[in-house]
Amino acid sequence: MGQISRKLLTDRELASFCEQMAMMLKAGISTLEGISILKESLADSEGRAILEEAYGELEISGNLHEALTKTGVFPSYFLNMTEIGEKAGRLDEVFSALAAYYDRQDALSKNIKSAVTYPCIMIGMMLAVILVLVIKVMPIFGRVYEQLGTEMSGVSKGIMNFGTWLGRYSLVIVAIAALLVVLALYLSGTKSGKRRLKAMGRKLPFTKRIYEATALSRFADGMTITLKSGLDSDEGLELSGKLTEDPMLRRKIEECREKTGEGMELGAAFQETGIFSGLYARMVNIGILSGSLEQVMERVADQFAQEAGERISKTVSRLEPTLVAVMSILVGMILLSVMLPLMGIMSGIG
Repeated sequence: MGQISRKLLTDRELASFCEQMAMMLKAGISTLEGISILKESLADSEGRAILEEAYGELEISGNLHEALTKTGVFPSYFLNMTEIGEKAGRLDEVFSALAAYYDRQDALSKNIKSAVTYPCIMIGMMLAVILVLVIKVMPIFGRVYEQLGTEMSGVSKGIMNFGTWLGRYSLVIVAIAALLVVLALYLSGTKSGKRRLKAMGRKLPFTKRIYEATALSRFADGMTITLKSGLDSDEGLELSGKLTEDPMLRRKIEECREKTGEGMELGAAFQETGIFSGLYARMVNIGILSGSLEQVMERVADQFAQEAGERISKTVSRLEPTLVAVMSILVGMILLSVMLPLMGIMSGIG
């Protein structure tokens, strides 16, 4: 399979690869032998082909970073950290940190997907129920009115006419809806599409804080890995800034780098640029003074990941009753629009 046609590995796949490589490197197994062991243990033909290519390149160059780059399936941040780990002689530590990082990213991605999927399913169910009422049930009431020698009026007549129009052009509407779904799925699978969806998510009031917490967790995770790899805080800011997809946070990181370059303490720079709150900024200063900054950043990453998860749970728990209430009100309004006049007619006949 050609390199161009390959997709980047998922967070779950990257976490698994890093975890296994870290375990073998800590056991004293070389990178070449480690890749060989992983290659032989894989049943997946595509995964085996990727590792076979990496193994061949590693035999020639002796450089894991170059070998993995040739496969075209590893993200740039992963490759940068692998190169740093090789040069610093701390590849096992880097892979351990990357495994934890990609595990956390996988969990965050799943939480975000579940938060988006659930409301979409609920909205789809609402639309299906309302369409059945409008297209199938309303015409039955229309025939009842005709048998009683009258006809619907006002809102109920408008709803029935709308249902008739929907039934007449149902095939066209279904085709357009299917096309939109396919287009949305395609866009969500492309880099530009994902950027647009994330940009929209950052602006929506009920998902804005989730994306902010997720971005800060990823930034803190990136800082943790770079610090554990032996880089200083400025190099960590630079690499973590490249990893960050949130444009606003990226600007803040650039401002933070400028301020630390002018001699400001990292914690104060975090606080002044608004990256972290006062509590987290003080934690960073304590970490610097105690020589445990990477542990502090790891703790900060955990806190923001937990916050993102909690906000996702709260958003879903609020959406569920809201969507049910909206559906109940809409269905009730449609039924009342025909039942109340019908009851008036029946009482008049009686």
